[in-house]
Amino acid sequence: MTLKTRLKTGLAVAAVTALLAGASGANTLRMADSTDIAAMDPHSMTESNTIGFLNHVYEGLVRYNQDLEVEPALATSWEFVEPTRLRFTLREGVTFHNGNPFTADDVVASLERAAHETSPVKSNIPGMASVEKVDEYTVDLVLSGPDPIVLNYLTNILILDREWMAEHDALLPADMRGGRENHAVANANGTGPFRLESRQPDARTVLVVNEAWWDEPQHNLTRIEFSPIGSDATRIAALLSGELDFITPAPLQDVERIDRSGGASVIIAPALRTIMLGMNHSDTLHNSDLTDANPLQDRRVRAALWRAIDMELIREKIMRGMSRNSALLVAPPVPGYDAAIDVLPPADPEAARALLAEAGYADGFEVGLDCPNSRYVNDEEICQAITAMWSRIGVRAQLTSQTPSKHFEKVLAGSSDIYMVGWATLPMLDAYSVLSALLHTPQDRMGAWNPGGYSNPEIDALTAKVAVELDPEKRSAMMTEALKIARDDVAIIPLHQQPLAWAVRSGVDIPITADNKPRLWYATVE
Repeated sequence: MTLKTRLKTGLAVAAVTALLAGASGANTLRMADSTDIAAMDPHSMTESNTIGFLNHVYEGLVRYNQDLEVEPALATSWEFVEPTRLRFTLREGVTFHNGNPFTADDVVASLERAAHETSPVKSNIPGMASVEKVDEYTVDLVLSGPDPIVLNYLTNILILDREWMAEHDALLPADMRGGRENHAVANANGTGPFRLESRQPDARTVLVVNEAWWDEPQHNLTRIEFSPIGSDATRIAALLSGELDFITPAPLQDVERIDRSGGASVIIAPALRTIMLGMNHSDTLHNSDLTDANPLQDRRVRAALWRAIDMELIREKIMRGMSRNSALLVAPPVPGYDAAIDVLPPADPEAARALLAEAGYADGFEVGLDCPNSRYVNDEEICQAITAMWSRIGVRAQLTSQTPSKHFEKVLAGSSDIYMVGWATLPMLDAYSVLSALLHTPQDRMGAWNPGGYSNPEIDALTAKVAVELDPEKRSAMMTEALKIARDDVAIIPLHQQPLAWAVRSGVDIPITADNKPRLWYATVE
């Protein structure tokens, strides 16, 4: 079968050939994801696929290992010298990819950059008051108060070379949502196990091994070729033909076919990511026949929308029985989760219609529904099913499915009525991630992913207490209480935890972790 025959997906043959072409060798890993990385600037976007990829180029003071435990990276040790002063001893002898030495100046500049008021990732370091250089290889992180998960946060705050940033006018981060770019968007200079060789947005990004990496390599890769390929059929065809070594995600409907191929297999693991529907809580809707009211402000309407969704049918028919339905916004392994309150209301269209009538919308209403078409597992199909389910109770959802970049641009601009989003509580691995980013009233560094403007004083107060509580049991109880309030108020409609499925050709070994971040410094190819 020719390449042209295999790629009957509307893509031009020349373009697809460019995506998949490149140096092939025993130690080259050719990989494809459904979406491209947003940018090479690690402080320009909180999107987890982008940060996961950039962890191969840049590093933080600490990192998660294969067991999702915090371990040293650019810092070798740390201690609280005061209750709100965390001192890091930095790793000596580390160099950036351009040969510049890594020192305390780079840490100070990078943390200040990430926490700047214009930074898209400022919510990933909310407790930072300041950062101070003690000497060339010692840095103090000064906190605004006690922070029980400060190290978790720091796994996602990657370090850039201050001298390189100054040279290229990039001391402040790019903002891909706001259209503000800089040199770091298309270029990179980290300390990680791989360095950037070339970058063609929406086409191909190539990394080559950093022979001067400070750590002892556990991989045998010399080159990584990454291509964004939105079509499931195209990714699978390229894998099965041997043109790709690793694809993510592996479509659930094709798992058996891939496993039967003889040349490839699927790796499946439980995922942390919860898929949910956020809502517009402002005074008016954006896409509706109602111009002077917003039914979504009424809890009864939100509850009706939730009761109308048959998640068991979605799990069985669309997710091939591999997802886990949820009534909470976090997965079971996340601190704050409590099985006792993870009780999903059964689908009941009649009860949903009664709630709408009680709220004054017996005839239903029109509302916009925004979904990505290739970001989450079967995302567009899920939204199509929900649209049909809502139509049965008179809610006429106007579905817009588009590329992830366009979807999130619209969502984060506050232009959606109801929108799909997935949240894996990263980098915190803690329910505080959901409380601070999705549920807290938008202000300062809080509510960065709450474009619908949901506001609940009880949740805000609990979030503030959770942020500084050092007793694990008390802290977990408060997070559980806040999650229950959000569930009862239907602040956001939880759907499920999606399964994690990667596919690799025979001879490729990549450890899979629940955070869905490939750590290719552990990968080997034959």
